[in-house]
Amino acid sequence: MIDLRPLASLGGADHGWLDAKHHFSFGGYHDPARTHWGNLRVWNDDTIAPKTGFPPHPHRDMEIITYVREGAITHQDNLGNAGRTEAGDVQVMSAGTGIRHAEYNMEDVTTRIFQIWIVPTRTGDQPQWGAKPFPRGERSGQFVTLASGYDGDGDALPIRTDARVVGATLRRGERADYPLGRDRKAYLVPATGAVEIDGVRVNARDGAAISDVDVLSVTALEDSELVLVDAA
Repeated sequence: MIDLRPLASLGGADHGWLDAKHHFSFGGYHDPARTHWGNLRVWNDDTIAPKTGFPPHPHRDMEIITYVREGAITHQDNLGNAGRTEAGDVQVMSAGTGIRHAEYNMEDVTTRIFQIWIVPTRTGDQPQWGAKPFPRGERSGQFVTLASGYDGDGDALPIRTDARVVGATLRRGERADYPLGRDRKAYLVPATGAVEIDGVRVNARDGAAISDVDVLSVTALEDSELVLVDAA
């Protein structure tokens, strides 16, 4: 089953410095049909103006993954962590028992990110933060795990939940398969390009909520960069 959620159908608000699109209910946007997809709770498509950002604010009991599409994001938190994550790379913040952080676009250009929240499987752990470069070449023609709650996923950034965040870059005409499983749910968003899944076209920044599939097959209609959450 594929539920296509076109970009134009998403909720959101333009705050001037921040133009936010919400795939799921968030902030002042509420759609009872779009509150979560399995343990995936939030997928925000944020456009952040230069020299602006999110001032310090708290979180707890949430896995927050930031995928940078353009520009860069600079992280600071009350644990003393600080870092800059560039386009194509990923950062993970496990809020755990509580963390206070800020995310700024310190660049001279607009930054565009996907911010993904996944409900943790376990709670009570100390907060942590990490970031990692994932060169696009490693994702060429195949899905690569960027963040994972499973021990066997090698170099992926750890998250404390029954889920994976994966990425792929496909050239026009290329196909990539992902072994999802019928007991799992997937949510796929092309950062760029357009793809086809089981006869359904998914354009850049559209969302596709997918379930009841053993193997997910994605064919690129254009050169495309994809992000997918494999959720419980």
